Amino acid sequence: MLIGVPRETASGERRVALVPDVVQQLTRAGHQVVIERGAGMRAGFTDEAYRAVGCDLADSAEEIYRTAALVLKLQRPATDAGGRSELDMLRPGSALIGLLQPSGDPRLFEQLAERDIVAMSMELVPRTTRAQMMDALSSQSTVAGYKAVLIAANALQKFFPMLMTAAGTVRPARVLVIGAGVAGLQAIATARRIGAVVEAFDTRPVVKEQVQSLGATFVELDVHAAEAQDAGGYAKELSEDHIRREKELIHKHAALADVIITTALVPGKRAPLLIDAKTVAAMRPGSVIVDLAGEQGGNCELSVPGDTVIQHEVTIIAPLHISSDLAFHASQMYAKNVAALVTLLAPKGELNLNFDDDIISAVCITAGGRIRHAPTLARLGRSNPGLVESSR
Repeated sequence: MLIGVPRETASGERRVALVPDVVQQLTRAGHQVVIERGAGMRAGFTDEAYRAVGCDLADSAEEIYRTAALVLKLQRPATDAGGRSELDMLRPGSALIGLLQPSGDPRLFEQLAERDIVAMSMELVPRTTRAQMMDALSSQSTVAGYKAVLIAANALQKFFPMLMTAAGTVRPARVLVIGAGVAGLQAIATARRIGAVVEAFDTRPVVKEQVQSLGATFVELDVHAAEAQDAGGYAKELSEDHIRREKELIHKHAALADVIITTALVPGKRAPLLIDAKTVAAMRPGSVIVDLAGEQGGNCELSVPGDTVIQHEVTIIAPLHISSDLAFHASQMYAKNVAALVTLLAPKGELNLNFDDDIISAVCITAGGRIRHAPTLARLGRSNPGLVESSR
């Protein structure tokens, strides 16, 4: 199968969907790989490195889209700086894999279905042992959690660790991490590594032991596990009463924090608003909030996605595509996730959409000219009876 990798066009995106080591893995499995010239340069991978492992180089994105049976990307199709639409360049009947933002504008998937594109979204990989190697959300969240702490440390006007100096003892920074998923746990580990005192809050009681094992204090809310977590291990949307109690608890701990890192997301929905303006106003002057939920609206009421603002003398940072800041390793991890999915999809060199396979069924949003992802259909006000649809 001819696999194509175009250069990413989204503003600030430096990652690349395949790295040379993984290209070699796919070519050994019988696939042919072609990559647009310069696609890996921003992540630290040269054209020569790709050529050395048997990868062909294309002079333009159009060549990739015109010839590839399977296109691998990070971001959903967009319009590049030259005004060319990646969606229009996709060859009817081809397949697309990427972080396609299934909770984003559903009209993209309507257009993909109309063009008979098989679209598979890496965000929809189920959290099962079998799918672990394909879990791009976890791999990119690991990068994001690590980087968030470095961003916070750079913005804070204090040391993170406790220091014993001739001028006296410097107390360690106090960090509150909201959400103890993959990003949150990595943020906890990183903040502890550089000496901060860390507290962590999560609605799921099952993560308490993980938080404590990293040396942080678990801030607990009385919520039953079944109310807080779905069968896939993701946080569920809570009742209004639970959210109110959550905000009260966060407000109390936020007032003592130097840094807050928020990572709370609910799949397919707007990020929960957990830090309101009143809580920001109660924080210490010079404090920092890094809102990793910015791409889904933000956990802080005053966050501006993609920007840094100062409100009530608190610096609020809501970065977009934060994993791109560590593009080399983020690309390596993502490429391995994608290659594992490709291996499942094309074990004999050709695409095999076996919807009896739980992973394939979960990730595939469009196929056969139809949308098969139930939440996308619902947002479009449509249904598709008779089709086994993904429900995440």
